Amino acid sequence: MVSLDDARRRRDFECRLTPGRALQSVAEAHGFLAERGLLTRTTDCALPSLYEACHEESYRPGGRGFASWPATKWPWHSELAARPGVHSLDVHLGKNILLTDEVLALVDPVCRAELASAEAGDSTSAQVLAHLAEAGPSMAEDVESELGLAHKQFRSVRDGLQRRGALVARPVILAAGSGGGHVHRSELARWDQAYPRPASGPADLVALLGAGLRAAVLAPETDLVRWFSWRSLLPADLPARLLDRGLAVRPAPGWLAAP
Repeated sequence: MVSLDDARRRRDFECRLTPGRALQSVAEAHGFLAERGLLTRTTDCALPSLYEACHEESYRPGGRGFASWPATKWPWHSELAARPGVHSLDVHLGKNILLTDEVLALVDPVCRAELASAEAGDSTSAQVLAHLAEAGPSMAEDVESELGLAHKQFRSVRDGLQRRGALVARPVILAAGSGGGHVHRSELARWDQAYPRPASGPADLVALLGAGLRAAVLAPETDLVRWFSWRSLLPADLPARLLDRGLAVRPAPGWLAAP
C-alpha cells in the first residue's frame, strides 16, 4: 500500500515542487517533460506545471496573467514547444498544455472524433473546418476575412474548436514591413492536417487520465475533471476504472496516486 505522505513526498520530488529541484535550463525542462509526459504552463490543478518547476520570482510579484509568469524563464514555454516531439495544444480546458509523443497518441483519437463531430451539421464551426479542408492551413485573420465573420464570432468559434482539439494553432512571426520589427500571428490547421497519420487504437479516456495521474503522481479524485476539455465524455465511475485497470491506487479516501 502507498501512504498519502509517501505519495506527497514522491510528488514533491518528481514534479519539482521544492526549490532545490528548480529547473535550470530549457534542456532540463525538456527532460522534465519527457519524464512526466505532459506539463501545463502555469499551476491550476494537480498536473505538473512548467513555470511552477522554475521556482523563479514572477515578473510582477502579486500580479495576474502574464505578470505572474517567471521574470526571466517565461520564454521557456515557447522554446520547449518548438522542440521536436513536443506538442502544444489547448485541450486543457482551453488552456495550453505540452505533450510528448506518447501522450499525444492517447489524445489523437479523441481529437479526431471531435473533428468529425464539429464537421457535422451546418454550424459556423463546420464552415471554418470546411474552409481549411479546401484551403489548407491558413492564417487566422485570412480565415476570418474570407468567411466574412465578425471578429468576436470567429474568435469564439476558433477557441471552441481549439479547446476540443479539432483545430490546432501554431504561432508564426512575420516581418512587419519596411519599418522593421515583426508581428505575431497564428496559423490554423485542422487536427487531421496538423497530424495526418492517425494513432492506432480507439479513444481511451481512462488511459489518458491514467497518463495524467502518472504525471501528477498524486491528485484529489475531484481534480481529474479539470485536466482535459472532454468532461462530458468521462465515465461517471472514472476513479473505479482507473483502480480496476491498475492505473491508480488509493492512498487515502478521496485521493488517487500513480502506482
